[in-house]
Amino acid sequence: MNKNLWLFIIPALIWGSTWFTIKFQLGVVDPLVSVVYRYLLAGVVMITFCLATRRKMKFSIREHGFIALQGFLLFGVNYWLVYEAEVYLASGLIAVAYSTLVFLNSGFGAIFLKRPINKSILMAALFGLSGTILIFSNEFLGLTFSQETIVGTIITVLSVIIASLGNITSARNSASNIPVIQANAYGMLYGGIWMGLLALILERPFSFDPSATYIVSLLYLTVFGSIIAFGTYLTLISRVGADKAAYALVIIPVIAIGISLIFENYQMTWYAAIGVVLILIGNVLAIRKKEQPKNV
Repeated sequence: MNKNLWLFIIPALIWGSTWFTIKFQLGVVDPLVSVVYRYLLAGVVMITFCLATRRKMKFSIREHGFIALQGFLLFGVNYWLVYEAEVYLASGLIAVAYSTLVFLNSGFGAIFLKRPINKSILMAALFGLSGTILIFSNEFLGLTFSQETIVGTIITVLSVIIASLGNITSARNSASNIPVIQANAYGMLYGGIWMGLLALILERPFSFDPSATYIVSLLYLTVFGSIIAFGTYLTLISRVGADKAAYALVIIPVIAIGISLIFENYQMTWYAAIGVVLILIGNVLAIRKKEQPKNV
């Protein structure tokens, strides 16, 4: 199987389950502190792995600056806002918002990296966005514009924008020959430190939930949701670009629905079924290879 296809499938499968797993992190521990635990642990594990495998770990101050920026955006503020948004909004609505990441990555890629906008990816993204909206149509119909909804929406929009800027920073780092694994190792550690400092400034309590549910979900989010998923996804960005790689996120609602069918007694509707089909069509459009023009 094409290596890029595996890099597309793995983060989609993992992140399709993390929407469900994050719910087990909410409650006893402040969401910001949970993000601190997650990325400090991920950073330590990744750096230990890099040292054990004798990978290059020395980078210039400028390179560390951009790695720290990637950590702040992608492994810090972004995830804190996602955790906070789930307090106000249903996870399905947040998934819809994240399906627009393809458009933002294309736009920011054109602005900051001077890369042309891929029209075929935007077309695929339209299929994916339409399908995602159909899947969560019931949540949209039941949406009331209360103060909580407005706050949750603002938090979600900021999270998506910051995630996209993090994707672009990662693409920039890869283009500057900073290896993805080392960038993730330092970036996750930096992200955890950034969020730890923010937690101290905001006077958030560093409590811990010793329950098996919290610990297992934390380990799953750390190893699979952070180390493995981001490792494959950011490698995909380095190979195919941030716009095309972001389409891996659009199929996540389909996977999330499968999990809900098994664990949450989710009832599939015709709207949802049509939405799944649209997302799958979009995936085919997104991952197919363009034919190269023949020399004449």
